Amino acid sequence: MKEIDELLQIMQTLRDPENGCPWDQKQTISSIMPFTLEEVYEIADAIERGDMDGLRDELGDLLFHIIFYAQLASEQEVFNFRELVAAINMKLRNRHPHVFAEDSVNSLAEQTHTWEKIKHQERKMRNQNASLLDAINQAQPAMSRAVALQKRAATVGFDWPGPLPVLEKLEEEIRELRLAIESAQSRNAVMAEIGDVIFSCANLARHMDINPEVAVRQTNRKFEQRFRYLEQNLAASNKELTEATLAEMESLWQEAKLHET
Repeated sequence: MKEIDELLQIMQTLRDPENGCPWDQKQTISSIMPFTLEEVYEIADAIERGDMDGLRDELGDLLFHIIFYAQLASEQEVFNFRELVAAINMKLRNRHPHVFAEDSVNSLAEQTHTWEKIKHQERKMRNQNASLLDAINQAQPAMSRAVALQKRAATVGFDWPGPLPVLEKLEEEIRELRLAIESAQSRNAVMAEIGDVIFSCANLARHMDINPEVAVRQTNRKFEQRFRYLEQNLAASNKELTEATLAEMESLWQEAKLHET
């Protein structure tokens, strides 16, 4: 593809030891990683705002990062961009035998089970002692990783039968948290109970087919909108936040809720 070839050439030029860009010349695989994470969050933000022009631009930035990693790996003689593409092509064909071979699946659940089975076989080929939970990214947000762990365990039947038993488990975890607080247990003990509550919330969201990361992002946005409403109304009354009583702030908070669409 002409455009991809041009992008690869641009990347090589930027990394040229003599005539390249000083910033690009200095970068390593480790140094650009934080920028890549930032790009991923910008993609998520564009999607949540429904900004398709922004999404196009952010996806372009992410593609550039992929090209950047491939260039750095090529310079180290580890792999190059074409080998990267060949590997993902092979992986996708292997993991979709119902599309590219003669296998068949009768439901989304069956397809998901087959996908995870193939992935586990791939891990076993690399390491006979591989765990079912291997290769679940340690760097992803904790809530997302909790769901990934739960989903992986569910592929072999280690799961609750539905959301109501998960809700009962959540209520049990909340009771244990309350007991830990009321009995003045150690900070680590309380933190462990809070972790159990959050993990159970993630599990409940998964059973309701809700992405907990997205749900919390929406709640963050809602909190911010309501608090800004509170700030603006206090400012209109020539009152600082520190001068308002909790009752006044709560009243404005409830007003903000009524103004939400």
